[in-house]
Amino acid sequence: MNNEEIRIMELHGKGYCCTQIMLVLMLENMQRENPDLIRAMQGLCMGGGDCSGTCGILTGGLCALSMLLGKGTDFDESHEQLPMLQEMFRDWFVTKVHALHAGIRCEDILGPGCTGPNPLECGSLLSEAYVKLIEILQENSIDPTEGKESNGF
Repeated sequence: MNNEEIRIMELHGKGYCCTQIMLVLMLENMQRENPDLIRAMQGLCMGGGDCSGTCGILTGGLCALSMLLGKGTDFDESHEQLPMLQEMFRDWFVTKVHALHAGIRCEDILGPGCTGPNPLECGSLLSEAYVKLIEILQENSIDPTEGKESNGF
């Protein structure tokens, strides 16, 4: 078990969902905390609450990219690479999940009537997705340990 998997299990045990865990991990990379953001991410948990929406691992990853590279103030602009990086992550996720499941909704991954994340299924996918997200950033010369301002954007 790698460090990400251990941390994911710890966070899951503390009651965080996949979407929140993706952002907590990214914030920890930057040695930051943002409880308001983590609370807001709960709205995307379990596919929007009833397993019928998009898996929170995907939405959390897209939000993590936007947290690093998106518009945050009136005088700020999104980084020009953001749409491309989001597409890269989304394409990887869709390909990965479709190889194993019927679709990218929580219900597709966890089965009909899902009531909560499956620590084994979701934890493994979350770990792979987080590693892939970091890889995409690094391959595009973006330091995942720094915020947008520190990356010089």
